[in-house]
Amino acid sequence: MNAESDPKPYAGKPQDDRGPPMRVLAVANQKGGVGKTTTAINIGAALAAVGERVLLIDTDPQGNASTGLGVPKARRNITLYDVLLEEKAALDAVVKTDLPGLDIIPSDPDLSGVEMELGQAQRRSFRLRDALSAVRKSGRYTYVLIDCPPSLNLLTVNAMSAADAVFVPLQTEFFALEGLTQLLRTIDLVRGSLNPNLEIQGVVLTMYDKRNRLSDQVAADVRAHFGSLVYETVIPRNVRVSEAPSFGKPVLVYDLKCAGSQAYLKLAREVVRRERQRQAEAA
Repeated sequence: MNAESDPKPYAGKPQDDRGPPMRVLAVANQKGGVGKTTTAINIGAALAAVGERVLLIDTDPQGNASTGLGVPKARRNITLYDVLLEEKAALDAVVKTDLPGLDIIPSDPDLSGVEMELGQAQRRSFRLRDALSAVRKSGRYTYVLIDCPPSLNLLTVNAMSAADAVFVPLQTEFFALEGLTQLLRTIDLVRGSLNPNLEIQGVVLTMYDKRNRLSDQVAADVRAHFGSLVYETVIPRNVRVSEAPSFGKPVLVYDLKCAGSQAYLKLAREVVRRERQRQAEAA
């Protein structure tokens, strides 16, 4: 990772006094296949469902989060690519989804070339953070969720430089802790050179199968290591959660009554409680 000092360290405070502060969470895990994008889509939808105002930012060139929220390519006239190249403002790139309270800045394949195009450009690691400054000032959102790619590249670095905290989906399977070790190393690197205030917001256990003893063992190991950082709510392995993206819908819209939907709603409430407690302690 290219170290790049920031002449204006970001202290994680709101830049105006309109409503609650905007909280920026990077949804990240450097191991693929852990349900990261699925979690980003569905926790965003669940937060919107419990009354929060949410913006999801799709930083994956494959655009899976955009597709999973039913945003066709024809509606992706302005994307994150345009924002990072400073050709468009972040608020101009916002697309409304079919779920009230949930918006998205979509992605497209052009993002795959952004690292090469920015080269050694000034503040290349802070492009997203700079772009979100106007979003903070607008007071439009209470949460911004950044769906990160699984690899450590300029897009991930931008996401973590912009974030207040990292929200970690962790699949309850054998190699999960290995991927988490890599992520913690990345977080330490970002703290050291780009965003000293970055913290872990929480770890959520995904694809949990109560019939599988390995799921219980991984869950126990993660809770023993991270303690209260691990959410009490676990996301079960659920076929309706897997089906929903192919219909361009969060699972809450696809099947509200299924176990996956109910788990994400419970998780959203837990996220909000944790954030309110953090704000109260910081006051």
